[in-house]
Amino acid sequence: MNFEYTDMQKEITTMVRSFAEKNIRPQMMEWDESQTFPVDLFTEMGKLGLMGILMPEELGGTGLSYFEYVTVVSEIAKVCGSIGLSVAAHNSLCTNHLYKFGNEEQRKKYIPKLASGEWIGAWGLTEANTGSDAGNMQCTAVKDGDDWILNGTKNWITHGKSGQVAVVLARTGEPRAKNNSTAFIIERTDEGFSAGKKENKLGMRASETTELIFDNCRISDDRRLGEEGSGFKQAMKILDGGRISIAALSLGIAKGAYEASVKYSKERHQFDQPISNFQAIQWKLADMATEIEAAELLIYQACDLLTRGESVTEKSAMAKYYASEVSVRCANEAVQIFGGYGYTKDFPVEKFYRDCKLCTIGEGTSEIQKLVIARSILK
Repeated sequence: MNFEYTDMQKEITTMVRSFAEKNIRPQMMEWDESQTFPVDLFTEMGKLGLMGILMPEELGGTGLSYFEYVTVVSEIAKVCGSIGLSVAAHNSLCTNHLYKFGNEEQRKKYIPKLASGEWIGAWGLTEANTGSDAGNMQCTAVKDGDDWILNGTKNWITHGKSGQVAVVLARTGEPRAKNNSTAFIIERTDEGFSAGKKENKLGMRASETTELIFDNCRISDDRRLGEEGSGFKQAMKILDGGRISIAALSLGIAKGAYEASVKYSKERHQFDQPISNFQAIQWKLADMATEIEAAELLIYQACDLLTRGESVTEKSAMAKYYASEVSVRCANEAVQIFGGYGYTKDFPVEKFYRDCKLCTIGEGTSEIQKLVIARSILK
């Protein structure tokens, strides 16, 4: 097995790193403080092909694999987790769902606009009272002739206000019944569809998170994605790739915290020597470096399985679970290494500390990942 970056990954790393340093780092704290979602930035990333990484070239995408996709997300997250999160949600959830389960007409209508960055995409599964309990969702879609009427709300939706299109899962059967949900394409201009409360978050503050509200929102049946009742199965397949996205996001945050810690430990002097000379700091750095390496290998194993078309559910859950927990540990140790300065916004690690925690919650909590893993190994 070759662990070296391909030439394409090397080129992408250089390009994304340069873009992030020039266009993200100078403004990231301003965006974070004001909770500003920088829409124009995503238009610029679209021009570089970063908004349609997994999409085929004939639909306006770059036609790259999950290996390159992980490279993009992790490199952005090394600078700013918020922007990395939004890139991940747009690519792996909304756009990928449309591509995987949309018909030819739906693909041609939506994907070129999403892949170019002209449109930003959202994806709606979670509700206020049904986070991991998706089979009991309360947002419903009722058939009315050739139309569907949606009522209810979705919560914790990335780009819920700024996205021009959303893939939304709604219940079309009885609660907890088998095959009781269906996926639909919702456009921002649809009557009866609006954005609700914007969440005031601990971290990932430049990545917009809002409610989606449906009040007798009527859409035609040609907005249905796949067969009626297939929504939950679709969502689980999309989340297999989404878990790799969050693992990549976690990896980037962990690497960012680690690299900042190594640099600071060489610059910070105590007792007439750099603190990197002290074993207490060396051991922290050694643990961080080792866990980052292990997380990266798990992520690339999942990417390999996905690329070869094999089942990835277990390995993507492992990658997401482990990498997200590693990001929390690395960010925590980074703040400790920086000491009092690590607790201030003048230094980078406090933001990594705030951003990383979402990775253990979003797209399936660490506890849910362990359930997925356990069911896989025990079946």
